[in-house]
Amino acid sequence: MKLPVIIAATLLSLPLAMIAPPSRAAEYPAPMQGDWIAKDFRFHTGEVLPELRLHYTTVGAPTGEPVLVLHGTAGSGSAFLNPGFAGELFGPGQPLDASRYYVILPDAIGAGGSAKPSDGLRMKFPQYNYDDMVEAQYRLVTEHLKVKHLRLVIGNSMGGMQTWLWAMKYPKAMDIAVPMASTPSEMSGRNWMMRRLIIDSIRSDPDWMNGEYTKQPRSAQLASVFYNVATNGGDQALYKAAPTRAQADQVLNQRLSAPFRADANDLLYQWESSRDYNPSAGLERIEATLLAINSADDERNPPELGLLEREIKRVKGGRVMLIPGSDQTAGHGTTAQARFWKDELAKLLASAPRR
Repeated sequence: MKLPVIIAATLLSLPLAMIAPPSRAAEYPAPMQGDWIAKDFRFHTGEVLPELRLHYTTVGAPTGEPVLVLHGTAGSGSAFLNPGFAGELFGPGQPLDASRYYVILPDAIGAGGSAKPSDGLRMKFPQYNYDDMVEAQYRLVTEHLKVKHLRLVIGNSMGGMQTWLWAMKYPKAMDIAVPMASTPSEMSGRNWMMRRLIIDSIRSDPDWMNGEYTKQPRSAQLASVFYNVATNGGDQALYKAAPTRAQADQVLNQRLSAPFRADANDLLYQWESSRDYNPSAGLERIEATLLAINSADDERNPPELGLLEREIKRVKGGRVMLIPGSDQTAGHGTTAQARFWKDELAKLLASAPRR
């Protein structure tokens, strides 16, 4: 059976010099911030928090068609409010025009403004996983925001993995699912090995002190920079930015000396939360129209492994858009730039049935 793949044809057919630069980001309605307390939240471990704070951002009026946008590891919903994402999607006439859509951008458990270990519990915070995050998002959407059905769930990286879980766990909750920079398969291979190295680097740092540190362990920043260089950015783009050793050193020195505001315990939980991710068993339950978007140079989800090719065949109506690698793409970070896939999203929104 041939893999149903859409290749970004305009990128393949045009010389790089002829590809137009990104257009000026459009204006969109002012984002609104909010918090909600989920009462007696039970985690998959059986642990219960009497009150779990969930932070979220919305763009557009609640009367619009609801759209859920899910962020990556250590990110936040508001991180999407940049020219390359919101500026390409939320403005007038754009695919997720906020005068028509109600865009919901939650902060996952353990990230952004939502409850996390650094709030005070440190290593006594419940050991959450992606299933807990998705359940919290579902409760936020349905109980607090009173949204019973979503036109679209779309997510990037960790948010892409959670989109797979949303489509599997709540098959009637959405019309369209667009998981990006992810595969619906067990966390494994280099992807997990590199994550574990961040975890082990922090835990083995004498300054970590079993999570009771008084200053942030240096290993947290060093491991994070190492991981991002190894698994993000794209080979061609990184070489273009640093074609000599001196330039490579300069790029790395800038990253290592940049202000580091993350908390080591938060990082431990964020990366460990992916440990049991594996939606593969439930793919046949997916009812939404599904478009998986990956890039050919994604270091964490390399297409040559064949994982997405294997699993997409089990999704009724599922298909893949594979963005070709170039010195304009950014490896695992490519799908954070909506210009590469926004036209395909617009077609999908126009054609996918409402269920």
